[in-house]
Amino acid sequence: MKAILALEDGTIFKGKSFTGNGEASGEVIFNTGMTGYQEILTDPSYTGQMVTMTYPLIGNYGVNPEDVESHKVQVGGFIVKECCKNPSNWRSTIPLPEYLTEIGVMGIEGIDTRALTRHLRIHGAQRGYMATGDVDPAELVKKAQSIENMEGLNLADRVSCEKPYIWNGKDREFIDDLKNFSWKGTGPKLAVYDFGIKWNILRLMAAEGFDMLVVPSHFTAAQIRELGPDAIFLSNGPGDPAAVTTAVEATKDLYEDFPIAGICLGHQILGLAMGGKTFKLKFGHHGCNHPVMDLGTEKIEISSQNHGFCVDIEGLNFLEPTHINLNDKTLEGFRHKEKPLLAIQHHPEAGPGPHDSQYFFARFREMVKEATGK
Repeated sequence: MKAILALEDGTIFKGKSFTGNGEASGEVIFNTGMTGYQEILTDPSYTGQMVTMTYPLIGNYGVNPEDVESHKVQVGGFIVKECCKNPSNWRSTIPLPEYLTEIGVMGIEGIDTRALTRHLRIHGAQRGYMATGDVDPAELVKKAQSIENMEGLNLADRVSCEKPYIWNGKDREFIDDLKNFSWKGTGPKLAVYDFGIKWNILRLMAAEGFDMLVVPSHFTAAQIRELGPDAIFLSNGPGDPAAVTTAVEATKDLYEDFPIAGICLGHQILGLAMGGKTFKLKFGHHGCNHPVMDLGTEKIEISSQNHGFCVDIEGLNFLEPTHINLNDKTLEGFRHKEKPLLAIQHHPEAGPGPHDSQYFFARFREMVKEATGK
Protein backbone atom coordinates (compact mmCIF):
# COMPACT_ATOMS: atom_id res chain seq x y z
CA MET A 1 0.00 0.00 0.00
CA LYS A 2 1.51 3.31 -1.12
CA ALA A 3 2.43 5.78 1.59
CA ILE A 4 4.12 9.18 1.78
CA LEU A 5 6.19 10.83 4.50
CA ALA A 6 6.21 14.62 4.31
CA LEU A 7 8.53 16.83 6.36
CA GLU A 8 7.76 20.39 7.42
CA ASP A 9 10.41 21.81 5.06
CA GLY A 10 8.60 20.29 2.06
CA THR A 11 10.81 17.22 1.60
CA ILE A 12 8.87 14.14 0.48
CA PHE A 13 9.76 10.46 0.88
CA LYS A 14 7.74 7.72 -0.80
CA GLY A 15 7.31 4.20 0.54
CA LYS A 16 4.60 1.75 1.48
CA SER A 17 2.73 0.97 4.66
CA PHE A 18 3.27 -2.42 6.29
CA THR A 19 0.40 -1.82 8.73
CA GLY A 20 -2.48 -1.09 6.32
CA ASN A 21 -4.37 2.18 5.93
CA GLY A 22 -3.39 4.92 8.30
CA GLU A 23 -1.94 8.30 9.16
CA ALA A 24 0.72 9.31 11.66
CA SER A 25 2.48 12.44 12.78
CA GLY A 26 5.22 13.67 15.08
CA GLU A 27 8.77 14.93 15.25
CA VAL A 28 10.87 12.76 12.93
CA ILE A 29 14.12 11.54 14.51
CA PHE A 30 16.54 8.69 13.82
CA ASN A 31 17.83 5.89 16.03
CA THR A 32 21.20 4.28 15.31
CA GLY A 33 20.58 0.98 17.11
CA MET A 34 20.88 -2.26 15.15
CA THR A 35 18.46 -4.06 17.47
CA GLY A 36 16.08 -3.24 20.30
CA TYR A 37 13.15 -2.00 18.22
CA GLN A 38 10.59 -3.42 20.65
CA GLU A 39 12.07 -1.52 23.59
CA ILE A 40 12.26 1.61 21.43
CA LEU A 41 8.63 1.33 20.38
CA THR A 42 7.45 1.05 24.00
CA ASP A 43 9.77 3.69 25.50
CA PRO A 44 7.58 6.62 26.69
CA SER A 45 10.44 9.02 25.94
CA TYR A 46 9.53 8.65 22.24
CA THR A 47 6.04 10.07 22.74
CA GLY A 48 5.30 12.70 20.10
CA GLN A 49 7.95 11.33 17.74
CA MET A 50 8.17 9.14 14.67
CA VAL A 51 11.30 7.00 14.82
CA THR A 52 13.48 6.20 11.82
CA MET A 53 15.72 3.16 12.27
CA THR A 54 19.06 3.57 10.48
CA TYR A 55 19.72 -0.18 10.41
CA PRO A 56 18.15 -1.43 7.15
CA LEU A 57 16.34 -4.61 8.28
CA ILE A 58 13.98 -4.38 11.25
CA GLY A 59 11.61 -7.03 12.66
CA ASN A 60 13.68 -10.16 12.02
CA TYR A 61 13.31 -11.48 15.60
CA GLY A 62 9.65 -10.54 16.02
CA VAL A 63 7.99 -9.27 19.20
CA ASN A 64 7.50 -10.90 22.61
CA PRO A 65 5.62 -9.82 25.76
CA GLU A 66 8.74 -9.71 27.97
CA ASP A 67 10.86 -7.05 26.26
CA VAL A 68 8.51 -4.09 26.64
CA GLU A 69 9.45 -0.92 28.52
CA SER A 70 5.90 0.26 29.24
CA HIS A 71 2.30 -0.90 28.92
CA LYS A 72 1.87 0.16 25.27
CA VAL A 73 3.56 1.34 22.07
CA GLN A 74 4.51 4.98 22.58
CA VAL A 75 5.91 6.17 19.22
CA GLY A 76 3.74 8.14 16.84
CA GLY A 77 4.94 6.18 13.82
CA PHE A 78 7.72 3.81 12.73
CA ILE A 79 9.95 4.29 9.66
CA VAL A 80 12.23 1.55 8.30
CA LYS A 81 14.02 0.57 5.12
CA GLU A 82 12.67 -3.00 5.18
CA CYS A 83 10.32 -4.72 7.64
CA CYS A 84 10.66 -8.47 8.14
CA LYS A 85 7.26 -10.15 7.97
CA ASN A 86 8.45 -13.67 8.89
CA PRO A 87 10.55 -13.44 12.07
CA SER A 88 12.76 -16.28 13.29
CA ASN A 89 13.31 -16.36 17.04
CA TRP A 90 12.21 -18.81 19.72
CA ARG A 91 10.91 -15.99 21.94
CA SER A 92 8.82 -14.33 19.24
CA THR A 93 5.04 -14.46 19.70
CA ILE A 94 3.94 -12.07 16.96
CA PRO A 95 5.47 -10.44 13.85
CA LEU A 96 6.23 -6.71 14.02
CA PRO A 97 3.67 -5.69 11.32
CA GLU A 98 0.88 -7.54 13.12
CA TYR A 99 1.95 -6.07 16.47
CA LEU A 100 1.77 -2.48 15.23
CA THR A 101 -1.41 -3.08 13.23
CA GLU A 102 -3.28 -4.45 16.27
CA ILE A 103 -2.27 -1.41 18.31
CA GLY A 104 -3.05 1.07 15.54
CA VAL A 105 0.43 2.55 15.06
CA MET A 106 1.45 3.16 11.45
CA GLY A 107 4.65 1.71 10.04
CA ILE A 108 6.19 2.61 6.69
CA GLU A 109 8.95 0.82 4.75
CA GLY A 110 10.70 1.30 1.43
CA ILE A 111 11.91 4.72 2.55
CA ASP A 112 15.52 5.60 1.75
CA THR A 113 16.40 5.79 5.43
CA ARG A 114 20.02 6.76 4.71
CA ALA A 115 18.84 9.80 2.75
CA LEU A 116 16.28 10.65 5.43
CA THR A 117 18.88 10.34 8.21
CA ARG A 118 21.34 12.52 6.31
CA HIS A 119 18.62 15.12 5.76
CA LEU A 120 17.84 15.20 9.49
CA ARG A 121 21.54 15.45 10.39
CA ILE A 122 21.98 18.43 8.07
CA HIS A 123 18.70 20.24 8.74
CA GLY A 124 17.79 18.96 12.20
CA ALA A 125 14.85 16.96 13.53
CA GLN A 126 11.63 17.98 11.80
CA ARG A 127 7.93 17.65 12.23
CA GLY A 128 6.51 15.10 9.84
CA TYR A 129 3.24 13.61 8.64
CA MET A 130 2.70 10.33 6.82
CA ALA A 131 -0.37 8.79 5.23
CA THR A 132 -1.43 6.02 2.88
CA GLY A 133 -3.26 6.19 -0.44
CA ASP A 134 -3.42 8.84 -3.13
CA VAL A 135 -2.74 11.84 -0.93
CA ASP A 136 -1.59 15.30 -1.93
CA PRO A 137 2.01 15.73 -0.74
CA ALA A 138 1.49 19.48 -0.36
CA GLU A 139 -1.40 18.88 2.03
CA LEU A 140 0.74 16.53 4.10
CA VAL A 141 3.44 19.20 4.33
CA LYS A 142 0.83 21.65 5.66
CA LYS A 143 -0.29 19.07 8.22
CA ALA A 144 3.33 18.56 9.27
CA GLN A 145 3.75 22.29 9.75
CA SER A 146 0.68 22.40 12.00
CA ILE A 147 2.04 19.85 14.50
CA GLU A 148 3.07 21.15 17.92
CA ASN A 149 6.74 22.11 18.25
CA MET A 150 8.67 19.99 20.74
CA GLU A 151 10.12 23.09 22.38
CA GLY A 152 7.77 24.27 25.12
CA LEU A 153 5.83 20.99 25.07
CA ASN A 154 5.10 19.23 28.37
CA LEU A 155 4.71 15.60 27.36
CA ALA A 156 5.74 14.17 30.72
CA ASP A 157 2.34 14.93 32.21
CA ARG A 158 0.68 13.15 29.27
CA VAL A 159 2.53 9.87 29.69
CA SER A 160 2.83 9.80 33.49
CA CYS A 161 0.74 7.43 35.57
CA GLU A 162 -2.64 8.75 36.75
CA LYS A 163 -2.34 7.15 40.20
CA PRO A 164 0.61 6.06 42.38
CA TYR A 165 1.64 2.44 42.04
CA ILE A 166 3.94 -0.23 43.37
CA TRP A 167 6.10 -2.18 40.93
CA ASN A 168 5.67 -5.93 41.48
CA GLY A 169 8.49 -7.02 39.20
CA LYS A 170 6.34 -7.46 36.10
CA ASP A 171 3.62 -4.81 36.18
CA ARG A 172 2.03 -1.99 38.18
CA GLU A 173 -0.20 -2.31 41.24
CA PHE A 174 -2.12 0.95 41.48
CA ILE A 175 -3.02 2.54 44.81
CA ASP A 176 -6.41 4.26 45.01
CA ASP A 177 -6.01 5.78 48.47
CA LEU A 178 -2.62 6.91 49.73
CA LYS A 179 -4.06 7.56 53.20
CA ASN A 180 -3.86 3.83 53.84
CA PHE A 181 -0.48 3.35 52.15
CA SER A 182 2.41 1.96 54.15
CA TRP A 183 5.89 1.05 53.00
CA LYS A 184 6.25 -2.73 52.90
CA GLY A 185 9.92 -3.39 52.17
CA THR A 186 13.01 -3.33 54.34
CA GLY A 187 15.19 -1.21 52.04
CA PRO A 188 15.36 2.58 51.73
CA LYS A 189 11.98 4.14 50.91
CA LEU A 190 12.22 5.65 47.42
CA ALA A 191 9.65 8.01 45.90
CA VAL A 192 9.94 7.63 42.11
CA TYR A 193 8.62 10.40 39.87
CA ASP A 194 7.10 8.92 36.72
CA PHE A 195 7.73 11.26 33.78
CA GLY A 196 7.52 8.29 31.40
CA ILE A 197 9.63 5.77 33.26
CA LYS A 198 11.04 2.68 31.59
CA TRP A 199 10.30 -0.56 33.39
CA ASN A 200 13.91 -1.71 33.35
CA ILE A 201 14.78 1.22 35.61
CA LEU A 202 12.30 -0.14 38.15
CA ARG A 203 13.68 -3.66 37.77
CA LEU A 204 17.25 -2.54 38.45
CA MET A 205 16.38 -0.30 41.39
CA ALA A 206 14.37 -3.13 42.91
CA ALA A 207 17.45 -5.32 42.50
CA GLU A 208 19.39 -2.75 44.56
CA GLY A 209 16.91 -3.24 47.39
CA PHE A 210 14.89 -0.02 47.15
CA ASP A 211 11.33 -0.03 48.49
CA MET A 212 9.65 1.99 45.74
CA LEU A 213 6.46 3.97 45.32
CA VAL A 214 5.97 5.45 41.86
CA VAL A 215 4.07 8.76 41.79
CA PRO A 216 2.56 10.93 39.02
CA SER A 217 4.57 13.77 37.52
CA HIS A 218 2.29 16.42 39.02
CA PHE A 219 3.00 15.47 42.66
CA THR A 220 4.07 18.49 44.69
CA ALA A 221 6.88 18.63 47.21
CA ALA A 222 4.31 18.64 50.01
CA GLN A 223 2.73 15.42 48.71
CA ILE A 224 6.15 13.78 48.52
CA ARG A 225 7.01 14.83 52.07
CA GLU A 226 3.77 13.34 53.36
CA LEU A 227 4.91 9.94 52.09
CA GLY A 228 8.02 10.04 54.27
CA PRO A 229 10.57 8.71 51.75
CA ASP A 230 14.29 8.36 52.36
CA ALA A 231 15.24 9.40 48.82
CA ILE A 232 13.78 10.56 45.52
CA PHE A 233 14.29 9.48 41.92
CA LEU A 234 13.46 11.51 38.80
CA SER A 235 12.75 9.33 35.76
CA ASN A 236 13.26 9.65 32.04
CA GLY A 237 10.49 11.04 29.84
CA PRO A 238 9.58 12.92 26.65
CA GLY A 239 9.28 16.57 25.68
CA ASP A 240 10.81 19.83 26.83
CA PRO A 241 12.10 19.66 30.43
CA ALA A 242 11.62 23.42 30.91
CA ALA A 243 7.88 22.90 30.41
CA VAL A 244 7.60 20.43 33.32
CA THR A 245 7.41 23.33 35.77
CA THR A 246 5.65 21.53 38.64
CA ALA A 247 8.43 18.94 38.85
CA VAL A 248 11.17 21.57 38.62
CA GLU A 249 9.61 23.55 41.48
CA ALA A 250 9.11 20.41 43.58
CA THR A 251 12.74 19.42 43.06
CA LYS A 252 13.91 22.88 44.13
CA ASP A 253 12.06 22.33 47.41
CA LEU A 254 13.10 18.72 47.98
CA TYR A 255 16.81 18.68 47.18
CA GLU A 256 17.74 20.38 50.45
CA ASP A 257 16.40 17.44 52.48
CA PHE A 258 16.60 14.28 50.36
CA PRO A 259 19.15 12.36 48.29
CA ILE A 260 18.02 12.68 44.66
CA ALA A 261 19.06 10.99 41.41
CA GLY A 262 17.81 11.51 37.88
CA ILE A 263 18.08 9.87 34.47
CA CYS A 264 17.50 11.59 31.10
CA LEU A 265 14.55 13.99 31.62
CA GLY A 266 15.16 13.58 35.35
CA HIS A 267 18.77 14.71 34.76
CA GLN A 268 17.46 17.79 32.95
CA ILE A 269 14.84 18.60 35.62
CA LEU A 270 17.45 18.34 38.35
CA GLY A 271 19.76 20.61 36.35
CA LEU A 272 16.99 23.21 35.97
CA ALA A 273 16.20 22.99 39.69
CA MET A 274 19.87 23.72 40.45
CA GLY A 275 19.72 26.89 38.34
CA GLY A 276 20.98 25.49 35.05
CA LYS A 277 19.52 25.86 31.57
CA THR A 278 18.35 23.43 28.92
CA PHE A 279 18.50 23.73 25.14
CA LYS A 280 17.32 21.66 22.20
CA LEU A 281 19.86 19.62 20.28
CA LYS A 282 19.85 19.80 16.49
CA PHE A 283 18.82 16.19 15.92
CA GLY A 284 19.18 14.66 19.36
CA HIS A 285 20.97 11.55 20.56
CA HIS A 286 19.06 8.34 19.90
CA GLY A 287 20.66 4.90 19.81
CA CYS A 288 22.55 2.30 21.82
CA ASN A 289 26.10 2.86 20.55
CA HIS A 290 27.05 6.35 21.76
CA PRO A 291 30.43 6.84 23.50
CA VAL A 292 30.44 8.59 26.89
CA MET A 293 33.38 9.26 29.23
CA ASP A 294 33.15 8.94 33.00
CA LEU A 295 35.34 11.90 33.98
CA GLY A 296 36.13 10.39 37.38
CA THR A 297 37.61 7.15 36.04
CA GLU A 298 38.32 8.29 32.45
CA LYS A 299 36.62 5.07 31.40
CA ILE A 300 34.78 5.19 28.08
CA GLU A 301 31.35 3.62 28.11
CA ILE A 302 29.16 2.71 25.14
CA SER A 303 25.77 4.03 26.15
CA SER A 304 22.10 3.87 25.30
CA GLN A 305 20.72 7.34 24.52
CA ASN A 306 17.38 8.95 23.82
CA HIS A 307 17.09 12.70 24.30
CA GLY A 308 16.48 15.81 22.26
CA PHE A 309 17.44 18.36 24.93
CA CYS A 310 20.64 18.99 26.87
CA VAL A 311 21.63 20.63 30.18
CA ASP A 312 23.99 23.59 30.58
CA ILE A 313 25.38 24.00 34.13
CA GLU A 314 28.04 26.56 33.25
CA GLY A 315 28.66 28.97 36.13
CA LEU A 316 27.17 26.65 38.77
CA ASN A 317 30.37 26.05 40.72
CA PHE A 318 28.65 23.83 43.31
CA LEU A 319 27.98 21.25 40.57
CA GLU A 320 30.61 19.02 39.02
CA PRO A 321 30.34 17.38 35.57
CA THR A 322 30.76 13.61 35.83
CA HIS A 323 30.22 12.46 32.23
CA ILE A 324 30.56 13.96 28.73
CA ASN A 325 29.39 12.80 25.32
CA LEU A 326 32.42 12.06 23.15
CA ASN A 327 30.57 12.78 19.90
CA ASP A 328 29.74 16.43 20.61
CA LYS A 329 31.14 17.08 24.13
CA THR A 330 27.68 17.82 25.58
CA LEU A 331 27.01 17.17 29.26
CA GLU A 332 26.07 13.59 30.12
CA GLY A 333 26.12 13.72 33.92
CA PHE A 334 26.75 15.84 37.00
CA ARG A 335 26.76 15.69 40.78
CA HIS A 336 26.54 18.17 43.63
CA LYS A 337 29.86 18.76 45.37
CA GLU A 338 28.33 18.71 48.85
CA LYS A 339 24.80 17.33 48.72
CA PRO A 340 23.75 13.75 47.79
CA LEU A 341 22.60 14.59 44.26
CA LEU A 342 23.64 12.92 41.01
CA ALA A 343 22.21 12.55 37.54
CA ILE A 344 23.10 11.25 34.09
CA GLN A 345 21.67 12.03 30.67
CA HIS A 346 22.13 8.61 29.06
CA HIS A 347 20.33 5.39 30.01
CA PRO A 348 22.21 3.07 32.39
CA GLU A 349 19.26 0.67 32.41
CA ALA A 350 19.84 0.00 28.68
CA GLY A 351 16.65 -1.59 27.35
CA PRO A 352 17.96 -1.69 24.63
CA GLY A 353 21.68 -1.22 24.74
CA PRO A 354 24.93 -2.19 26.45
CA HIS A 355 25.28 -2.50 30.23
CA ASP A 356 28.44 -0.39 30.56
CA SER A 357 26.70 2.28 32.66
CA GLN A 358 24.62 0.01 34.87
CA TYR A 359 26.86 0.78 37.86
CA PHE A 360 24.83 4.01 38.22
CA PHE A 361 22.19 2.18 40.25
CA ALA A 362 24.75 0.79 42.71
CA ARG A 363 26.31 4.25 42.93
CA PHE A 364 22.91 5.75 43.73
CA ARG A 365 22.26 3.06 46.34
CA GLU A 366 25.60 3.74 48.02
CA MET A 367 24.92 7.49 48.00
CA VAL A 368 21.59 6.93 49.75
CA LYS A 369 23.24 4.67 52.33
CA GLU A 370 25.90 7.28 53.10
CA ALA A 371 23.30 10.05 53.39
CA THR A 372 20.66 8.21 55.42
CA GLY A 373 22.38 5.23 57.01
CA LYS A 374 19.83 2.93 55.35
